[in-house]
Amino acid sequence: MSNLGTVWGYRRENGRVGIRNHVVILPLDDLSNSACEKVAFGVKGTKAIPHAYGRLQFGEDLQLFFRTMIGTGANPNVAAVVVIGIEPEWTNIIVDGIAETGKPVTGFSIERQGDYKTVEMACWKAYEYMQWASELKREEVDLSEIWVSTKCGESDTTSGLASNPTVGNAFDKLVAAGATCSFGETSEITGAEAVCKKRAATPEVGDEFMHIFNKYQEMIDRNKTDDLSGSQPTKGNIRGGLTTIEEKAFGNLQKIGKKCKFVGCLDKAEAPTGSGLWFMDTSSAAAEAVTLWAAAGFVAHFFPTGQGNIIGNPIEPVIKLSANPLTCATMKEHLDYDCSAILRGELTLDQSGDGLLDLLKRTCNGRLTAQELLGHEEFVLTKLYESA
Repeated sequence: MSNLGTVWGYRRENGRVGIRNHVVILPLDDLSNSACEKVAFGVKGTKAIPHAYGRLQFGEDLQLFFRTMIGTGANPNVAAVVVIGIEPEWTNIIVDGIAETGKPVTGFSIERQGDYKTVEMACWKAYEYMQWASELKREEVDLSEIWVSTKCGESDTTSGLASNPTVGNAFDKLVAAGATCSFGETSEITGAEAVCKKRAATPEVGDEFMHIFNKYQEMIDRNKTDDLSGSQPTKGNIRGGLTTIEEKAFGNLQKIGKKCKFVGCLDKAEAPTGSGLWFMDTSSAAAEAVTLWAAAGFVAHFFPTGQGNIIGNPIEPVIKLSANPLTCATMKEHLDYDCSAILRGELTLDQSGDGLLDLLKRTCNGRLTAQELLGHEEFVLTKLYESA
């Protein structure tokens, strides 16, 4: 038992712990979105997750697609899954991948059956799963069993001074207690990559990080992009006082605390193989990045924001915090935690980290996040290539 205390979660068939109990209606491809949404409309409490891809993908892009879709259904926040696809072969790849976790999952294909028959069959299965899941009970687990990821968005000067360090303080405590945590945003480490490398647990892990980072830089060079004007830093970053990507990068790294060393590097949507802090190669686009962490099995997300990012996710609850007094006043319905008192000298960083951990516990125990209450469920797949 760690010194962080316990929370109440759902112990899944593979031993992992979830903090939500979704029955997901998962489309294999964009053509199946409509059927999935019809099932979710007909069986209340289920959750359809429409998306734009899944046709004519190939190679590494296709493997990332399968990994993301399987990981989404396999996430411990999901109790059971109904998969619907246009054809059976790829549909069954998703079903079989999710089934490896022991989770209840059934697939249906629309070809040679049509929407009406497919939706009817899928509704009956979703009905069965929903009633079964509604009787599952939470059990007491150590907080260290909750996998937590982090990303920042619409950063400004208050992000690097208070909200990002609040996450870093919480991560220091989680990792010390044996938890599994992750950070990423490859492009937003530009200018601070040497410092990030030094935070690796071993020289080999540091070299692996630099290989990933340099691969990103080579992509920028290959596409003849002289800078990331308008993208890195964003217009919101600049309005908030961050004038260079280097300023943004050093503020970004505050999220990994002062003591944590990352123990390994993960590909997009790849699950970690042990506890500790992990780097994941993600986009800096909020919805894409959180989708990748949810697919990797993370069940809660810390999202510090300066100017106010309204991101959510259908599977992984996003806990948003800010230290910008204006953002906390004008966008309070989007925020879960106001840590602006740090800037007024009324709250220490250590107290703020404890406050965020307390909010994590409450979220694990059933408190709905701001994004859940507002219905922000951005699910955006990362695509590597154009379609064949």
